[in-house]
Amino acid sequence: MNAFDWLMNMPLADIADECKVVEINFNQGSRKDYFRNTTLQQFEKGDLVCVEGVSGFDLGEVSLTGEIVRLQMKKHEVKEDNAEMKKVLRRASDRDIDTWRHSKSREKEAVIRSRAIAKQLKLEMKISQVEIQADSRKATFFYIADGRVDFRELIKIYASEFKLKVEMRQIGARQESAKVGGIGSCGRELCCSTWLTEFKSVNTTAARYQNLSINQTKLSGQCGRLKCCLNYELDTYLDALQGFPDNCDTIQVAKGNASLIKKDIFKNLMWYVLPDSNKQYPVTIERVRKIKSLNAQGVIPEELEIAEVTSSKVKEVEPEFVELVGQISLQSLEKADRKRKQKQQQKQKPQHPSQQQRGQQQRGPQQGPQQNPNRPQGNQPRGPQRPPQQPRRDK
Repeated sequence: MNAFDWLMNMPLADIADECKVVEINFNQGSRKDYFRNTTLQQFEKGDLVCVEGVSGFDLGEVSLTGEIVRLQMKKHEVKEDNAEMKKVLRRASDRDIDTWRHSKSREKEAVIRSRAIAKQLKLEMKISQVEIQADSRKATFFYIADGRVDFRELIKIYASEFKLKVEMRQIGARQESAKVGGIGSCGRELCCSTWLTEFKSVNTTAARYQNLSINQTKLSGQCGRLKCCLNYELDTYLDALQGFPDNCDTIQVAKGNASLIKKDIFKNLMWYVLPDSNKQYPVTIERVRKIKSLNAQGVIPEELEIAEVTSSKVKEVEPEFVELVGQISLQSLEKADRKRKQKQQQKQKPQHPSQQQRGQQQRGPQQGPQQNPNRPQGNQPRGPQRPPQQPRRDK
């Protein structure tokens, strides 16, 4: 829920007229408030500062500074010269941050314990969130309830259990979903947790004007209420429906009274159904007005004159098959794979005993290793034999 500071680089004509109020968010942007900067320090977006709290101090993050804060205050109807506006004390130190982190670590356990206590007292309420002040002197319990809840005894138990000052604040289901956050059916982050600040009432008539089926599972958001986006295009539909004739729910033709089923504002058609069939017939606006005027004169036309419904959407052409592997086709690869598997199966398949005997008869008796006649056998010396030398005789 952070606003973009589009006046960041805009020079100021008079420094004395600079906005002395800063916007600070708490608990990761789930709560925002405005504080007067009475210090001599200039803060920037993202700085951690200590501000005035209830009987102590609280720690928050600066989200907006400068002239854009005046526009936000004007939007939320907050006066800049409000005497009750709290002040910024100082820039947060390391000790302040450690104390703040210790306080935040207690919030999850406080939510579980507070829900158990409320259930023991049999109170028709749901503790949605617990926000503990940075100095652990105060805790705000946000709860949801359909009606009024008498939590006087509950506050006493909470104060003795958590040893701090207790404040109970009732919120609605939309505010709870804004604090929790999540992803909507459109695939984007919830509008209530990002940019939507005002929650307008949404009813089923908005869905009927837009020709949407009344299906609670599809029309309901994460909060369990009707989606806020049903109001986004409602004004456009209402402007388009002004061109359709009024009091044309039923018109008389020769086959009987035709009843109006729906209106197609995109094609300027009105769909009717006859009493003798369940088939829906599209009729143009001009034809409906003409039939209505004839019925007012006591004339009943022969037929509705069904309009031709043509689709303006261009038919997509299916892409042709393109072989991306060149000369190699999938069939040739499958054949090669099939042949390889057959060869492996033949090698692994055991032979029948009769086939083994037949194979031995065809091969004949087993013979030992054949000897090469040219190869020397036994311990005969290799290579050619020299003649023995005769004793030499002296003359």
